Amino acid sequence: MTTSTQNAASTPSTTNAISNQKTLNPKTGFATQMAAAKAGVVTPQMELIAAEEGLDPEVLRARVAAGTVAIPANVGHASLHPCGVGQGLRTKINVNLGISGDERDYDCEMQKVDMALKYGAEAIMDLSNYGKTANFRRDLIDRSPAMIGTVPMYDAVGYLEKDLASITAQDFLEVVRAHAQEGVDFVTIHAGLNRKAIDSFKRSGRVMNIVSRGGSLIYAWMEMTGNENPFFEHYDQLLDILREYDVTVSLGDALRPGCIADASDAGQISELIELGLLTKRAWEKDVQVMIEGPGHMTLDQIAANMKMEKTLCYNAPFYVLGPLVTDIAPGYDHITSAIGGAIAAASGADFLCYVTPAEHLRLPSVQDVKEGVIASKIAAHAADLAKGIPGAADWDLRMAQARQRLDWPAMFDQAIDREKAESYAASSQASNPGTCTMCGAMCSVRNMNKAMAGENVSLL
Repeated sequence: MTTSTQNAASTPSTTNAISNQKTLNPKTGFATQMAAAKAGVVTPQMELIAAEEGLDPEVLRARVAAGTVAIPANVGHASLHPCGVGQGLRTKINVNLGISGDERDYDCEMQKVDMALKYGAEAIMDLSNYGKTANFRRDLIDRSPAMIGTVPMYDAVGYLEKDLASITAQDFLEVVRAHAQEGVDFVTIHAGLNRKAIDSFKRSGRVMNIVSRGGSLIYAWMEMTGNENPFFEHYDQLLDILREYDVTVSLGDALRPGCIADASDAGQISELIELGLLTKRAWEKDVQVMIEGPGHMTLDQIAANMKMEKTLCYNAPFYVLGPLVTDIAPGYDHITSAIGGAIAAASGADFLCYVTPAEHLRLPSVQDVKEGVIASKIAAHAADLAKGIPGAADWDLRMAQARQRLDWPAMFDQAIDREKAESYAASSQASNPGTCTMCGAMCSVRNMNKAMAGENVSLL
């Protein structure tokens, strides 16, 4: 392997893409990856993932059956390169993109898609929240080997052309079905924000209230109509839709903390308890589950939150946004997120949602997407090293060996961002061949190579 994106062994590839139609076995009629796994069947997707992750396929099958690994793979996503999320697998990352009411350039969003794929994102979520989004989503699914996620709640107003208060529970389910039919691999559903969780939230006296966009819309709808959360009330019907297309449900954390002051409060924990109960119900219908988590929290709270999620949600894969470890760094939140993400993944999180430098400020640019992806990939890889994921340290060893040889082309081959590494190195020329302009003749690597080879070391 010679490029930075190839070094990330979980990077999607159209070359090895498997038609997801193979998920449906015509002889056995298994509807989902979980159903097949429970029956003792290793699907083609499991075979490919096991090979790429360095696992025994039977071990992976058992984890899918138990729900500790999810393989989001809609039967209609033909270009998908299957990818596993969960126990014992490399930490995966997701990229959010999509238009808003103020920024409606679909061509720019496709450039962001290309950038995300170039630097190894395993998932892309279309979070478009304005107008008719189906055409963009279909194009995205057709061209993307990465798994695709959505939040159907965002699309409800534009898809149905109804004001929020007039949308019915069945309307919301109709939008979910439309996304499933289009080929979406996983959907974020804020089903845990029921009346019980809202009661805890109201009594907690939060600084930032609800910062989840989908959660705030569900809360507003519940308050305006007086009804229970439609995704909670009609959860079985929702699961039937998802099972039909093998869409993984990503149980959204509507009450995730949106600032340090709200971290680990009663609302967040109350909702997490509900998500654990909903996880069991989904598994009973062979629907795969991921759990979404915080948010904003201090460094010392992260490991405890990962442990709590795994305990309350029966070791289901955990998908975290950040967490951002401070609130005071607008313009640098890809860094605050990467710090928290590395700790979270090392402590048990399985899936990191990237954050860009534009977080809290504006819709990200293509360059913002690149910076967010790189920061998140660094966090994910650092966590994989800490967890001892098979093969993770091999990449670092190749870089170390190249540096020991002062083999610059080989170093660039191993760089997570080859273009930036080459640009920095080329921006100044060292007077001593093979060294950089920081140490020059005092380069420890150069001098140790000479000394250990019995050669004289001269600094003049």
